[in-house]
Amino acid sequence: MLHLRDNKTLLVDVLDRERLTALFQPMVNLGDGTLYGYEGLIRGPSDSPLHTPFSLLRVATEFGLRVPLETLCQRVISRTFVSLGLPGFLFLNISPDVLVQRFLADGSHDDAEKSMSARVVLELTEGERFLDYKPEHLKAAVESCLKEGNGVAIDDLGEGFSSLRLWSELRPTYVKIDRHFVQNIENDPVKAQFVKSIVEIAQRTHSLVIAEGIETVSELLVIRRLGVDIGQGYLFARPHATPLTQLGSEVTELLRGFRGEAGQRNLNSLESRQLIQSIKPLNQHQSNEEALDWFEQLGCEAIPVVDDQQIPMGLITRVELTSNFTQPYRRELYGRKSCLHYADRYPLVVDKQASVQEISQLLGQVERRHFQQGFIVTDQGRYYGMVHGQDLMRIITEMQLQAAKYANPLTQLPGNVPIHEHLDGLLRNQVPFCACYFDLDNFKPYNDVYGFSAGDGIIRLTAEILRGAVDHDQDFLGHIGGDDFIVLFRSLDWEQRCQRVLQDFSVQILPSFDADALAAQGYFGENRRGEREFHELVSLSVGVVVVPPGLFTSYMEVSRLASGAKKQAKKISGNAIFINRRFGLEGVEAG
Repeated sequence: MLHLRDNKTLLVDVLDRERLTALFQPMVNLGDGTLYGYEGLIRGPSDSPLHTPFSLLRVATEFGLRVPLETLCQRVISRTFVSLGLPGFLFLNISPDVLVQRFLADGSHDDAEKSMSARVVLELTEGERFLDYKPEHLKAAVESCLKEGNGVAIDDLGEGFSSLRLWSELRPTYVKIDRHFVQNIENDPVKAQFVKSIVEIAQRTHSLVIAEGIETVSELLVIRRLGVDIGQGYLFARPHATPLTQLGSEVTELLRGFRGEAGQRNLNSLESRQLIQSIKPLNQHQSNEEALDWFEQLGCEAIPVVDDQQIPMGLITRVELTSNFTQPYRRELYGRKSCLHYADRYPLVVDKQASVQEISQLLGQVERRHFQQGFIVTDQGRYYGMVHGQDLMRIITEMQLQAAKYANPLTQLPGNVPIHEHLDGLLRNQVPFCACYFDLDNFKPYNDVYGFSAGDGIIRLTAEILRGAVDHDQDFLGHIGGDDFIVLFRSLDWEQRCQRVLQDFSVQILPSFDADALAAQGYFGENRRGEREFHELVSLSVGVVVVPPGLFTSYMEVSRLASGAKKQAKKISGNAIFINRRFGLEGVEAG
């Protein structure tokens, strides 16, 4: 173990000889699938205890060399970025105290930094210990950076209270969500709600949101659906000295699918259900007197209030305004004040592609006033229209009646009529999807030997496993009848979901058999001729058809291909999957 003096000697050598290596991790625009830029990272000598950034910064802080170390890191990263000719923005880490010191000293920037200042984003990070700085000095330093053309980002938002305070005080260009809130977000509603709230606040403060630590497709799906602007993580690429300058085909295909969803993310969206009313909003600079005239002209009960960029700022109701104006002197005192004075500053705001089901669940968790006064609808953060609670409830009631009318009585899943309607809707709107036909093998002999009640139990078990495997915001699960089910997947990780179904089924089906059947991996029963015959355990087969947009026009075409793929899967012993990607009979894959 090295002594403190040895650590200082090593660090001074690193600084004097600039023994640092720059790495770059791509950052991806989740809206259009392009490279947005790179975060610049640093490594010390590979043969040194100071190889990791943590070790470098810890020793530099210990010996009061944090400022020269960070300055050198930024210089090395900037020069390397320019020499590699990398596209987009460069995100440079800098601690708040170092930024303040440079500002107070009117510190010089490296030539490489100066030449590309409009492409540099200073990412405020916090380490173990900081030099003291006054909040007003940091705010002045940030304002100076913005005037010079640099962007400013708050790193690790949510890690501590200080980052939230900095966001409130500094109004940065970017906010970066801590990776803790990204990991496993698809299975954690609290994390999803946190990210959703951050996105909503960012829209009001005109900040872009960056999510770091994206490692799985499932995480990307949720992050993108919540409206995050920029993504970063191992799913796209790891940090590298010579990073990629073009996204791989797999990532491009993922994000292309998102772009396709932008106009048709959900067949039950507010927009597709024609629930959105186009009500002309008030500008926040208009007065309460003008708002009163607006109500008389429009004849509505609630009007959104927006800023100059059409970002929703509040919602003012006729009842609130008129009830205040009827009180003595209120109209004289507040008539010329901003219409925001009597507005609800925290209305419910949702995206136009949000589904009816999502809004229904949301309304069950919020205050009753949101249902009564209506809620604001946005398109990419800007005002788009309004939806009234009564109209939403009418559609929900219609959907529930329709679902109940055609639901399978055993599983309560949608039956053939809604299956066909949903299939036709996907084809009509040219939405890419996968049709997955699930069928139980050796099911009739099981019914004969164990009884119909036990058979119904297996059907309900299969339905529950499938329910747990689908994304209910994107995918459609239906019960064709008997022991046949269909899932219309729009989840990009549909293949992993299918494999999970087969794995879960193979485990959860075991209690349905007695010990002798499990030991023999089958059981004897009479066939139709009355002969004693051995039957294998019940298994699950799935036939998959990958359906690109625009190729088919009728659900019957897809149904025929899915049925053919299912027959191929049933030829494989045990739980199995057959994937038809090109509508031939190749591609058998055992599960």
